[in-house]
Amino acid sequence: MECCNGIVYVAKMEDIFITHKKTTIMRSIRFNDKKTGEEITIAYSDYGQGQPVVLIHGWPSSREMWEYQLGDLVNGGYRVIKYDRRGFGKSSKPWTGYDYDTLATDLHELILQLNLKDIILTGFSMGGGEVVKYIAKYGQDRIARIVLISSIVPYMLKTPDNPEGIEAEVFDQMISGIQEDRIGYLDEFGRHFFGVGFLNKPVSAPLLQHFLNLASKATQQSTIECIKNFSGVDLRKDVKNITVPALIIHGDNDKIVPLEASSARTAEMLPHAELVVYNGAPHGLFYTHRQLLNRDLLNFFAGLKHVEPEPDDSAILASPF
Repeated sequence: MECCNGIVYVAKMEDIFITHKKTTIMRSIRFNDKKTGEEITIAYSDYGQGQPVVLIHGWPSSREMWEYQLGDLVNGGYRVIKYDRRGFGKSSKPWTGYDYDTLATDLHELILQLNLKDIILTGFSMGGGEVVKYIAKYGQDRIARIVLISSIVPYMLKTPDNPEGIEAEVFDQMISGIQEDRIGYLDEFGRHFFGVGFLNKPVSAPLLQHFLNLASKATQQSTIECIKNFSGVDLRKDVKNITVPALIIHGDNDKIVPLEASSARTAEMLPHAELVVYNGAPHGLFYTHRQLLNRDLLNFFAGLKHVEPEPDDSAILASPF
């Protein structure tokens, strides 16, 4: 133990650190990777009480991307758990384990260690793959509902039997950009992510920088391996395992994951699912259309259907800037 300037520093002990005699606990779960035996730490946040909602972030961000959903969901009476995928945020950053089977196992460990039941499982973009793969591997006994937002499901890569997909060269260029200049590439990627153009400024420059900072916490290895994962994994058979109520939300101006190649097809494969398309919304609609998204999430959680906002409903439809 050392003391300096009135601050007491204590050696690491089950993630507890004492500062100015106040205790701060960094929440995390620990387990050993089933393939490598390496100890894995998954960092998470846990707020509120009620039915659990598990939020799975997209690539290349972290659990902090859900900042603008958290307040409404907690105040709406839900227990909200958000976590950092391995390789991102404050979770472990191993060299391997970025395939959906392993990522679904990480999610399963979180659910078991927190003893979560009756879960509303919500995945954004790449996170939609974890939702689908989790159900394929572990079933729906603990799952009440699912939400897929701007999701990569069911299959992103263009192949002879998947003509709606995206050319492999697009993903190869992403990987090359990350290898050449990861931060520079992600800076430009963020503009397309939120639909920023010469005239359209749906997010502020500081907010773009904030989301770039979140992405910077990942490693080059995890960032690249996840591109290979979400671009090349075929989840079409796994989707058919889903029978719980499902809400699918996507923007029709998504330049990252085009609606026609993803959520529109998933909705056809899940006749019981509700597909909601946001007019003019980019990929990062969790921020640009946050009021509408939060309202739709709370309605769906309560068993209600999406209701199109009225043209004069400025609180829902207005751009944040």
